[in-house]
Amino acid sequence: MISIALGFVFGAWLLQQQKGLPAFSWLPVIAIIIFLVILLSVLLFKSFKRLPFFRLAGFFIVAAVFGFTYAAIFATVRLSDELPKAWEQKNIEVVGVVASLPEVTAYGERFYFNIEQIVTLEASVPKHIVLSFYQGNTWHQSIDQVDPSRLLRPAIFKAGQRWQLTVRLKRPHTTYNPHGYDFEAWALANNIRAMGSIRSKSGMRKISDFVWRPSYIIAYCREKIGNRITQVIGDKPYAGVIRALVVGDDSQISKRDWNVYLRTGTNHLMSISGLHITMLAGLAFSLIAFCWRRFPNLVLWMPTRKAATIGGAFIALIYACLAGLSVPTQRTLYMLATFAVALLLSQRIPIARVLAMALMVVVLLDPWAVIAPGFWLSFSAVAFITFATIHRLKVRHWLVEAANTQWAVTLGLLPFLIVMFGQASIISPIANALAIPIISLLVVPLAILGALLPIDFILHASQKILEICMYGLNWLASAPFSTWQQAAAPVWTIALAILGVLWLLLPRGFPQRWLGLLLMLPMLFVMPVNLAEGEMNVTVLDVGQGLSVVVKTATHVMVYDTGQKYHQESDVGSQIIVPYLRNHGIKQLDALVISHDDSDHSGGAASVLAEVPTTWIASSYALPEGSTPTTKQLKCYAGQQWVWDAVRFEVLYPHKESYQATDMKDNNRSCVIKVTSRYGSILLTGDIEKEAEQSLLQEQKVKLKSDIMIAPHHGSKTSSTEGFISAAGAKHVIFTVGYLNRFKHPKPLVMSRYLVRGASLYRSDYHGAVIINFTKQTALRVNAWRSLDAKYWHDDFL
Repeated sequence: MISIALGFVFGAWLLQQQKGLPAFSWLPVIAIIIFLVILLSVLLFKSFKRLPFFRLAGFFIVAAVFGFTYAAIFATVRLSDELPKAWEQKNIEVVGVVASLPEVTAYGERFYFNIEQIVTLEASVPKHIVLSFYQGNTWHQSIDQVDPSRLLRPAIFKAGQRWQLTVRLKRPHTTYNPHGYDFEAWALANNIRAMGSIRSKSGMRKISDFVWRPSYIIAYCREKIGNRITQVIGDKPYAGVIRALVVGDDSQISKRDWNVYLRTGTNHLMSISGLHITMLAGLAFSLIAFCWRRFPNLVLWMPTRKAATIGGAFIALIYACLAGLSVPTQRTLYMLATFAVALLLSQRIPIARVLAMALMVVVLLDPWAVIAPGFWLSFSAVAFITFATIHRLKVRHWLVEAANTQWAVTLGLLPFLIVMFGQASIISPIANALAIPIISLLVVPLAILGALLPIDFILHASQKILEICMYGLNWLASAPFSTWQQAAAPVWTIALAILGVLWLLLPRGFPQRWLGLLLMLPMLFVMPVNLAEGEMNVTVLDVGQGLSVVVKTATHVMVYDTGQKYHQESDVGSQIIVPYLRNHGIKQLDALVISHDDSDHSGGAASVLAEVPTTWIASSYALPEGSTPTTKQLKCYAGQQWVWDAVRFEVLYPHKESYQATDMKDNNRSCVIKVTSRYGSILLTGDIEKEAEQSLLQEQKVKLKSDIMIAPHHGSKTSSTEGFISAAGAKHVIFTVGYLNRFKHPKPLVMSRYLVRGASLYRSDYHGAVIINFTKQTALRVNAWRSLDAKYWHDDFL
C-alpha cells in the first residue's frame, strides 16, 4: 500500500512539473505500459515474493504512471473551462450566484461568483470566477485617499444571492519571478478560471435573495457569523485574527501582525489550520468518550471508541465548513477521515499505512495538492511526529512527550521551510509552546462558541486572551536573532538534511545520533557561487505595472525602484522584492535608488527598508520624514558615480540645478543610471519622457550607449524618441508592464521603433522576470523566467 501511494503521489507531482500536458494520443501507450508491468508481475509472482524490492518497485511504477495520467486528465478538463483571450477586458453580461463569503476591502468587495447564464451573445465565460466591486471608483485613487473605515461596513453583495451583472474579465495571470508566488497555479488549484470587476454603470440587478444549495448555505452561514464577529469586536486589536480563526477570512489581519507570526513560526495558528481542526476533533473525541462510557446502554449499542470517532469527525467537518471548505482545510479533513475510517473498521492498520492512504486520498481528490507548501508541511509534520514517538518502550510524562513532539516537528520541518521560504523561525519551539495551547484550546473554542451563541462576553474573552498571548509573541519576535534566513539551498543538501533529521530522531541509545547534525550542516552553510571581479547579475523583476531592478556584483547589491503599493497591507516590496532577496542570500543592500515619486516606482520602498538593512538611499524626491531613520539619504543628480568590484555606476540624469524647477514633472526628474561591467552595460531609465531624453542627448549622448536598456516610461508614447533609441543602441530592450494594463503599455508604435533597429524585446507581462548575466563564462546572456521555469498552466506568450 505504501509503495502504491508514494508512486501515485510521485506521478501526480511529476505531471505538475511539466511545461505542457501530454496529448491524449499517449493514453494507449500508458495503458500498454501499465498492462505490461502488471503482466510481468503476475508471470514472475513467485520470483517477486523472494525479491520484495522488485515487487514494490513494480507497484511504484504502475502507480506513478496512473498518478501521472490521472492528474493529466484532471488538468486537461479544468483548463478547458477558460476565458478566451478575445473576450478579455470586454463587457459581458452574466447571471450567477455569489458563491463565497464576500471579502470587504478598503476599495470595495471581492467574492467568488458561479456563472449560471451568459446573457451576451457569443460570449464565453468560465463557470467559476472572482469578481471585485469598487465603490466610488476607488480603483484609481491613491492608497492614502481611501477611507480604511470601509472595512467595518456591511457588504453590498451577500452569499447565495443571484445577480445579473456586467463584468469585465481577465484570465489568471501571475507576476512570475524566481522563488516567487505563482498566482496562476493557485487559481488553477482553486478552480478560478477568470477574475475581473463589475461595471456598475452598465447596470446590476439582484434577481433573488438566496439560492438554496448546500455550498451557498454554508457561505451564507459563514457570512452571518463573520458579521456577528465584526459587530461585537469591531476594530479591537486582533479582531481580524478572531475572524480568521472562526470563518477562515484572514484578509483583515494586518501586515505587521503577519510579520510577527512569520518571525515566531506561529503563522499556521492564525487562521483555520489543520492543527486547529485536528485539536478540536481530538477534544470532541475526548469529551464524547468521557460522557459515552458513563451510559452502559450506549456502550452496548456502539463501542465508545467508534462513537467518539464519529463525533470527532463530525466536529472536524463542521469546523472545515466554517472555513468554506478551502483547499488546505479539505486536505486536513480528508486525512482525518481516512484515519477515522480505519478506526471504525476496527482494523489494526500500521500508522505508516494509514498515513499513506490519507496521502493518496488527498491527491486523488486534489491532484494540485502536491504543489502546495501546506501539503508537504502537514504530512511531513505527522510523519516526523510518528517516527519520533511510536514503538518507544518507555511511557514518558505527558509534558516530556509534548516537548519531544514539538522538537520533532521543529527539526523535521526545518529543511522544508528553508527550501520553500528561505527562512525558518529559531524561536518557533518556544513561541509554539506558548501559543498552541492558548490559541487551540482556549481562543479557538471560545471564539467559535461566542460566534455561534448570542453571548457577547465569550467573544470578548477570546479576543482578550489572544491579546495577552500576543504580548508574548511580540516580545519573542523582537529578539534580534528570531529567524534564520539564507539563500535557497541546493536539492542535494536538502536530501542530506532530511536524512540527518531522521537520524537525530532515532530512539535514545541509538549509537552516533550526533552524526545527524553533520548531515544537516551542508544545507545551512553551502552558499551560492559568488560573482568574480568585474562580473554582475541584473534581474529585472516582474512587478506588474511598475519597475524594480536588482543589480548584484561580487560583493555588493543595489535595488533600483521598488514597484507599486497594492493597498495598505501589501506592496511589491513585501510580496516580491524581499522574498527574492532572501532566497538569493542577500541580507543587506548597499544602495536603494528610487528613480522618482510615482507610486509604481516607490510603493514598496518602506517594506524593503523595514525588512532589509540598507547602507544608503538615493532619490530625486524627498522621502517622508522618519521613513528611513537609520539609512543615509542622498539626492540623485548627474555626475555622481561609484565603483563596486570593478563595476561602474554612473548617474546621468537629472541635473542638480533641476531641483529648483518647481514646474518639472516627476517623470522628467527620474534618476537615470548606467551600470557598466567588463562584459556589458545596462541603462536604467525610470520614467523619463521626451524632454529628459532630449537633455540627455545634448549632454550625455556618448554615455547613453548600452547593451541593455529598460524602456523609458514602460513604453509610453511620451518617451523612446528616435534619437534616444539610436544613441542608446541597445541590443535588448525590456518593457516593465502589467498584464492588460489600463495604459495599454507598451505602445505598438514605440515597440516598432526598437524592432526596426534590430533589438530583442522583452515584456515583463509576457516573459516574467528578465535575468541578465554579465559574466566571463556567458559574456552577455538574457533569460526570461517564464521560459526557464515554464509550467503547463501558464499562458504561452513567447
